[in-house]
Amino acid sequence: MPIVPKSSVRTDKIIEAATKLFARQGYHGTSTRQIAHLAGVGENTLFRQFNHKEELFWSTLRYHSSGLNLCRDLAEGLTQCDPPEIVLPKILALLADTGSYKPELLRLITVAFLELHWKAEVFGNEYLSPLLSQISRYLETNIQHGKLRRLDPTILTTALVMTTLMHPGISRLINHKNPIYQNSPEAGRAHARFWLDLLAPGLPLVPAEHSG
Repeated sequence: MPIVPKSSVRTDKIIEAATKLFARQGYHGTSTRQIAHLAGVGENTLFRQFNHKEELFWSTLRYHSSGLNLCRDLAEGLTQCDPPEIVLPKILALLADTGSYKPELLRLITVAFLELHWKAEVFGNEYLSPLLSQISRYLETNIQHGKLRRLDPTILTTALVMTTLMHPGISRLINHKNPIYQNSPEAGRAHARFWLDLLAPGLPLVPAEHSG
């Protein structure tokens, strides 16, 4: 899988255009001609920056995925196995922020696994597996220590991720007249309260600091 090329004005414009079109139209539904047109460059210029469309797609996805890093306090909390009432809100705040502020990243990941699944596993192992595995290990440790209900930690990790990311869209289908949450911190707190009530009833909620 190619490394993101060095930044330049033209490259940045191409990446920006590719992001919008791949996220909106999918991989197969987007042509390099469309990307070049939206970026305001010639198609020959695009191919001087990227050898082919697939390289451009993976470079675009890697560019947006480079920010999928744990903040220091969450990484330390997971490693040191801090109490669930402290760590779970931080995990869910991270997921809520991703859903609110990086929707195109989520769409690109979906496109990768649906349309380029033969290489998506490589991307997943590089960018997603370390984060998800660390969360799963944290949950498993707390389950073993009796701090959380005895559940399968991998299923629980999946549920935490999917409910947080998919709840806004599903909620709009249930009640399309009213906004679900006013902002990402509010969403993170709501999900943290929900999961703590299910996994460890009675634990107080320690709000996560919003990282913006």
